Amino acid sequence: MAQQIAQKLRLTSAVLGTVTRKDLAAAFRAVNPNTAFDLGRADKWLQGRARPRQMSVYDDWARLLELEQSGAWIAESDLRAFTAAIAARHGVDSAELERRAGMQFDASSHDERGAGSGLAGTYACYSRAWSPYYRGQLIKGRLSIEAGPGVHGLTATYGETLPTGHLQLVGPVMPAKRGVYLHLKDVGGDTQFFLCLFPQTQPVSVLGGYMCGSAVIGPEAQPSLTRILLVRLRDAATGAGTWGGYLPAGSSIAADLVSLGIGLEHPEAVDRQLDRFLDAYSDDGAIQIPPGEFRAILDVFDRHWLQHAG
Repeated sequence: MAQQIAQKLRLTSAVLGTVTRKDLAAAFRAVNPNTAFDLGRADKWLQGRARPRQMSVYDDWARLLELEQSGAWIAESDLRAFTAAIAARHGVDSAELERRAGMQFDASSHDERGAGSGLAGTYACYSRAWSPYYRGQLIKGRLSIEAGPGVHGLTATYGETLPTGHLQLVGPVMPAKRGVYLHLKDVGGDTQFFLCLFPQTQPVSVLGGYMCGSAVIGPEAQPSLTRILLVRLRDAATGAGTWGGYLPAGSSIAADLVSLGIGLEHPEAVDRQLDRFLDAYSDDGAIQIPPGEFRAILDVFDRHWLQHAG
């Protein structure tokens, strides 16, 4: 199945030196005057909203890049392999190629990138712990949003310092009219978090919404949901090296923010307000499905499936 087409097209444009969508379409026509690569569809492909269905587009693409690999390989390869192949073929450093790709079509994608206006920065994140060993406690993380490749040009890095080591997840930031979405993946494992946040409003002092994932520390896998607050810091270096992890029971978020350079008036009232936000729907603020409840349902449907197998 074709994957990461938008990023691959940007890398292709970067290595060819094409500036606009029209330039890229002209390059495809140069190798095949009857190519199925056209401006109308290319706009959706470059925004990641669709991908070419005709195999001939990928065949033309392979000819355009003068690759030994087939069009099918271009469609199905992962982004790292694709980047390495075209960088080697055209004698360009991979890191430099990725940097150029991140700058492609800036003018024509102004609206998409504008949706993320003001989001870049560093945030102190507070949510309720999912681990059964820290039930009811707050967990603190650090989120950095920076310019990067992709339609919206934003990449997020989220980290927590846990008793088992440092957890770091990276992924795209996808601002939209109805919300801000982040899909974060562990750079060294298989942990994934998904954040669905309220749309940002200027001056983007705080973000809030839901974080969904599975507890990292615990005897069983549990799909989990919690509300999360992301407080933007004026100085990204504040508290560097002392970030994250489980906060002691009864900890004050307002007091913790003071250590990060944010001193709020009436801290007791602020703490009550933040606690109400984070603790909605359950006593400890986290919503989790007990594994036993799901296993009981699994038993019903597994038995029915097996009884009617074949």
